Amino acid sequence: MSALAFRDARRDDVPAIMGLLAADSLGATREATNGVVPETVWHAFEIISRDPNNRQIVAEQDGRIVGCMQLTFIPGLTYAGGTRLQIEGVRVAEDLRRKGIGRSMFAWAIADARAKGIRLVQLTHHASRGPADAFYRSLGFTPSHIGMKLDLGAGS
Repeated sequence: MSALAFRDARRDDVPAIMGLLAADSLGATREATNGVVPETVWHAFEIISRDPNNRQIVAEQDGRIVGCMQLTFIPGLTYAGGTRLQIEGVRVAEDLRRKGIGRSMFAWAIADARAKGIRLVQLTHHASRGPADAFYRSLGFTPSHIGMKLDLGAGS
């Protein structure tokens, strides 16, 4: 296998990204799994692609999209006007998990954040994902806040 390459996603990567997002217990309940990318997803991808504070990143190996993550840069008044990097939507292909791809993705994102002068990197993960918690702690993340979400999706 060749080395991993990290890059901004292209439009033709969206079906593979959606496949990664849908390929876990939580994603299977909220992402389309019929192979058709909803118009709302295409619209969201276009918005992300045009926004300088958002990046949809893919990890590619041997021409295959093996991982993805969304990076959102949040300028703020706290931390003396520092910018935060929010990392979300992290997925690694199921057949390649526990092979260092996720660790490499985070190393790349954190190095990029440091180079850009980002003040803080933050993330959230679902409370049901105990292994994810251990993984993020192994990368140096510490639990510091209690997060809450209010789902405003269709039907709520």
